[in-house]
Amino acid sequence: MPLALLALAIGAFGIGTTEFVIMGLLPEVAGDFGVSIPTAGLLVTGYALGVVIGAPLMTVLGTKVPRKRMLMLLMGLFIAGNLLSAVAPAFAIMLIGRVIASLAHGAFFGIGSVVAAELVAPEKKAGAIAMMFTGLTIANVVGVPLGTLIGQSIGWRVTFGIVAGLGVIGLAGIAKLVPELPRPEGVHLRHELAAFKNTQVLLAMAMTVLGFGGVFAAITYIAPMMTHIAGFADGSVTWLLVLFGLGMVGGNLIGGKFADRALMPLLYVSLGALAVVLALFTLTAHNKIAAAVTIALIGALGFATVPPLQKRVLDQAHGAPTLASAVNIGAFNLGNALSAWLGGMVIAAGFGYTAPNWVGAALAASALVLAVLSATLERRDRTQSGAVSSATPAGQRTPVHH
Repeated sequence: MPLALLALAIGAFGIGTTEFVIMGLLPEVAGDFGVSIPTAGLLVTGYALGVVIGAPLMTVLGTKVPRKRMLMLLMGLFIAGNLLSAVAPAFAIMLIGRVIASLAHGAFFGIGSVVAAELVAPEKKAGAIAMMFTGLTIANVVGVPLGTLIGQSIGWRVTFGIVAGLGVIGLAGIAKLVPELPRPEGVHLRHELAAFKNTQVLLAMAMTVLGFGGVFAAITYIAPMMTHIAGFADGSVTWLLVLFGLGMVGGNLIGGKFADRALMPLLYVSLGALAVVLALFTLTAHNKIAAAVTIALIGALGFATVPPLQKRVLDQAHGAPTLASAVNIGAFNLGNALSAWLGGMVIAAGFGYTAPNWVGAALAASALVLAVLSATLERRDRTQSGAVSSATPAGQRTPVHH
């Protein structure tokens, strides 16, 4: 794997840390600014929505800019947003800083996925994408717990200052290690938008929203679930999240390894198993050891879907993959926001802290149904293409477009 992937992984590590570390620092931030915890929660919601909006917006703005330069500009935006968060004199200013940082998120992973795939041989594309996403998964094992610890002991502003520093290292790495890749000829915004007419691209994005949404339905409410139901102490939640992060790292590597060999079977297995494990979590949440194992499994199965789903979008949007790839990253965050909201609704309705697990299981099962539908449509199209080709006399054959 080329060294340039390391630079992309460092950028991904910084982005992953800033996205998730705020969840562990909400009480400190709320206390400093004199706002309630739900109000401080807007720093999470604002970031997620910023990713959903920023992914297509920044990618469209970057269609005329070489990919390496665009990645550097996005890291610059990320650094600026985190520095603003670190020095914010008021809550509203910090919220603006979070949104600025989030604007870089989707486009960085979207463009980065395309660049990572172009740096390696065709049969290693999913592995290269997984290598970049390893930065995001390791952030959950190292960056988030460490950032939370620093924020709680020294101050949350220090955490965001360090995250900005990670952005500087990522920026320097991209400048030094990522080659100047030629922009594909003849690719315009019109071509990029045309990818969204492809049913397979839309189905892959819907699988992303529902599949990863299943993970976040459970994980968003892991703290009250583990302290009230499993009986863990408050301080144990950090280590349970480390277990979740370790699961994510393993799942991401497995997903990258097998997505190049058997993409759709991998999606069937990971989404099906995720639905079952999330449903079982309503039972295993009552036992400390079983709950800890389940949390690691949810991380592994959830992230095993990331490289294949990202590769499927790239494959189906061939010729104009950048915008579709970035929007798919936005789809992960849309899934996060949707599932957190649904999980909150079932808790508020009085169904208890384990109820979001049923929501997650239903979302993952829905993603599996879409995966089967996607494969069925693809087989039908292939059969029709074959029929058209064999019916057309040799020498008069016309290419069949999908």
